[in-house]
Amino acid sequence: MKIEGNTIRPGMVIEHQNRLWRVIKIAHTQPGKGGAYTQAELKDIRSGTKLNERFRSSEKVERTSLEQRNYQFLFADDDMYTFMDNETYEQVTLNADNIGADQVPYLQDGMQVNIELHEAEPLGVALPDTVVLEIVEADAVIKGQTASSSFKPAMLENGIRTQVPPHIEAGTRVVINTTDGSYVERAKD
Repeated sequence: MKIEGNTIRPGMVIEHQNRLWRVIKIAHTQPGKGGAYTQAELKDIRSGTKLNERFRSSEKVERTSLEQRNYQFLFADDDMYTFMDNETYEQVTLNADNIGADQVPYLQDGMQVNIELHEAEPLGVALPDTVVLEIVEADAVIKGQTASSSFKPAMLENGIRTQVPPHIEAGTRVVINTTDGSYVERAKD
């Protein structure tokens, strides 16, 4: 679907120079001389390269819509990760670059994820907002540290370090935010 250059928004996927790009940031600029334009920071969906491009309001840009489907994570084999479509039971294998190196440690067996597809080709994986993980190592509480709202370092079962409240000890299951690895709350289970 064709859209005008000034209607581009962050998160959109557009086709530009025969490649698919995700819009990361935009800035509307209206110089004193000449027409207004939108400065957009684009990231190539397949290769990850970035591009800064100007779009005038009179330009037409092809907006691409990606299909989102529910998949279940099955297993990892070296640097390849296998997912199964919940409706057709077809399996798809993606490498760590498609998932995102910062997201890979949060994958758990049987986890439900959304995979973005363009013309049946998987492009990316969206994990749930939070996951439940166990603390395997936590520093001891320092006396008097509980007087203020402070945090201490802890190691999660997936090898990621995070900051947790002083009352959390090793063996405790906690809810972790998958976007930044931060502590959310103690798990209810």
